[in-house]
Amino acid sequence: MDKLDLIKDLSITNNTKMVMLVLDGLGGLSLEAGGKTELETANTPNLDLLAESSVLGMTDPIMAGITPGSGPAHLALFGYDPIKYAIGRGALGAAGIGFNMQENDLAARINFATYDDNGLITDRRAGRITTDKSSQLCELLSVVKVSNVKIFVKPVKEHRAVVIFRGSGLSDKLSDSDPQRTGAQAKEVVALDECAKTTAVLVNEFIHKAQSVLADKHPANTILLRGFARKPGLPQMKDVYKLNAAAIAGYPMYKGLAQFVGMEILQTGQTIREEFETLKTNFDKFNFFFIHIKATDSFGEDGSFAKKVKVIEEVDKNLALITDLKPDVLVIAGDHSTPAFLKSHSWHPVPFLLHSKYCRLDDVKHFGETSCLKGALGRFPALDIMSLMMANSLRLTKYGA
Repeated sequence: MDKLDLIKDLSITNNTKMVMLVLDGLGGLSLEAGGKTELETANTPNLDLLAESSVLGMTDPIMAGITPGSGPAHLALFGYDPIKYAIGRGALGAAGIGFNMQENDLAARINFATYDDNGLITDRRAGRITTDKSSQLCELLSVVKVSNVKIFVKPVKEHRAVVIFRGSGLSDKLSDSDPQRTGAQAKEVVALDECAKTTAVLVNEFIHKAQSVLADKHPANTILLRGFARKPGLPQMKDVYKLNAAAIAGYPMYKGLAQFVGMEILQTGQTIREEFETLKTNFDKFNFFFIHIKATDSFGEDGSFAKKVKVIEEVDKNLALITDLKPDVLVIAGDHSTPAFLKSHSWHPVPFLLHSKYCRLDDVKHFGETSCLKGALGRFPALDIMSLMMANSLRLTKYGA
């Protein structure tokens, strides 16, 4: 039996409220041997006070040693086995901007990027061009014609966009064109299955024509494609958990992911305080809230240790906006680690805090990696977070006689 099937059989309804606060890329590393991580460096009196009345641990997003993407890592947070329920970034990006994918659509994430006269990628993010600039470039690419498909090119945020191919017989069994590093050439998209060969030809034709259109648009003079995906079909949270769930997120991809599992997307501002105020405004309307903070991950990927620390401190400064609402269960977690030291996602376990009146408290007094390793929950799969939240909200009945 799939874990979701078991939870569906055991879940019941009541009036409890649950909040899952996710600091994207929360886990980190010290910059020198014996030093502190970003979370341990941050001044977090409110998180530390909350830790004293909570139970803590460390989570593995996928499994030990595996570096996750944001999509599968969030699926695990929501209780969906990320190995079984894989979703490409293209579909997430399309859903996040409100694009209604049809059954025969194929979506891929676009990074506007920079390449030099030798064809080598010098910047995978085109200097993080503005969303307004990206929107202008998407309009230019929308006129690109490829035989047998209709093409939609839509901006997402900054250097990120999404392309949707609409036509018959399209396959998502394709490799990425993004080499995932600078100093390398973009890759040709390759069919990973016999049925995808025609689709690969169409996609490569689009990329080559797009490069011609962007040739004089430095720093965004090329595109990198990854995360080819068809429209997914996932079990819905209202059916599995019997929850009326809402998502508060500023970044489109996470709105898309939440939408795919059946959460209602709430309109919110971009700042941490505005997101927390959105929770307060809507607290009586839903019984589960997912709140997503993106900047911790962004600054980790940029290698900015100090800026990642400041985001964590900003969360701490505004934490009372959540705790004053007295949710029955409050979880503070990350989807994965993004150490500024590595400038990328990593395989390291992620700090985790669960607060409810049914917790068996441990002796941990600080919310940080070293302290969380000593927590009563130990090191456990992120896939277990939702069942822990459900249990602590008394929403699960007994299994077996």
